[in-house]
Amino acid sequence: MQKYPTYIKIKKFNREEYLKTFNLLKKKKLNTVCISANCPNRYECFSKKTATFMILGDTCTRNCLYCNVKKGKPSAVDAEEPKRISEAIKELGIDYAVITCVTRDDLEDGGAEQFIKVIREIRKENPGCKVELLISDLKGNWEALQNIISEKPEVLNHNIETVKSLFSRLRPKGEYSRSLELLRRARDSGITTKSGFMLGLGETEDEIVETIKDLKKTGCDIITIGQYLQPNENCEKVQKFYNEDEFLKLKEIGESLGLRVVVGPLVRSSYKAKENEMEIIKARNR
Repeated sequence: MQKYPTYIKIKKFNREEYLKTFNLLKKKKLNTVCISANCPNRYECFSKKTATFMILGDTCTRNCLYCNVKKGKPSAVDAEEPKRISEAIKELGIDYAVITCVTRDDLEDGGAEQFIKVIREIRKENPGCKVELLISDLKGNWEALQNIISEKPEVLNHNIETVKSLFSRLRPKGEYSRSLELLRRARDSGITTKSGFMLGLGETEDEIVETIKDLKKTGCDIITIGQYLQPNENCEKVQKFYNEDEFLKLKEIGESLGLRVVVGPLVRSSYKAKENEMEIIKARNR
């Protein structure tokens, strides 16, 4: 595994509070992308009693080369999962819940029905809790997407993950144009949309700017840009570590296009999701 630059540091966290959240999630038999994807922010987030819940099991049907989530044949959809998520949200006192998933190409609707059940259960048991959904591309099932949109999540997120030239190699079962089309359709419905991608996989500066502009064309409201960190020895190696000045330059480019852009080495799509949604609301009110 590669050594990180000294400026990439895990933030200090409250170990006692971290363990409380970790143990609650374990007791409820819930998956999180925080643990499954080996997210560097999980210590900070758990210690602040928040997490990104990952539905539809812990096994993905795809084989993206940058991802730490387990790959293979997934188990059956858990009918009790929505209720346990809602219970955990109540116990943690979460007022802004982020729900993501493993990609389930084995399901006709890509798991849309489970997203719907989760959001309904959350709203039934946690009135006032906002919900952000981070969904897969649903294999281009636009009817399934519309069914999710009909539930009116506060934010609909779908990560583009990388630049167009690297897409087919790093995301062999995905399509760059399909991801953009999903975001366009969601934004056209009136929902706040969000997307994110990683740096350090071999992209050029021109390709990064092109990706930002492509996301802008879909109407995307929020973009997150972070440093790719190799999660295990079998994943793609880091080609470059970006410094603060390089990240800030990209932020300025995105903001010049009217986007809310969050950048930094440890920025991830669900990191401080509540704060980003609030900033969009403030900007619209202005």
